[in-house]
Amino acid sequence: MNLLAPDSIATQKKNLLPNGRLQQVAALVWRVENGELQLLTITSRGTGRWVLPKGWPQTGRTLARTAMREAFEEAGIRGVIDPLPVGTYDYEKYDMPPDAISSFTVAVYAVAFTEQVDQWPERGERILEWVSPLQAAERVEEPELKKLILAFTPDTSPAMAKDEQ
Repeated sequence: MNLLAPDSIATQKKNLLPNGRLQQVAALVWRVENGELQLLTITSRGTGRWVLPKGWPQTGRTLARTAMREAFEEAGIRGVIDPLPVGTYDYEKYDMPPDAISSFTVAVYAVAFTEQVDQWPERGERILEWVSPLQAAERVEEPELKKLILAFTPDTSPAMAKDEQ
């Protein structure tokens, strides 16, 4: 993966990777309910399509901490995040200005759900639903993300880092 090192702190929002794509991060939020694995899906604000909480690296945070922050801002999620990505996927945006970079590589970090707060920055701007991994994979558009979701198994190792908002 052509990413920033997992423990490095982002120094800028837009990081051009060696593959010519811009770096983004996403949170794969999971929980177990009634013995079944569930994943959080949310709608995007623009198109309303199903996505994972995702955004740009944030200056002064690791990629994992940024992914955790996105889960909080977009869905009010608190949890325990794996400091290493579970994978990456690429996507293209087709509504960008002609001279802008429109190719992105997204590092996906697993977040073990612990709670959802009552108020968060984007509350009311998105629909949130917990679904099975199969349903989550069917909802998202990106083929590499579909595969990543279907291959995901929760990591309950002590390497998981407690959320620090």
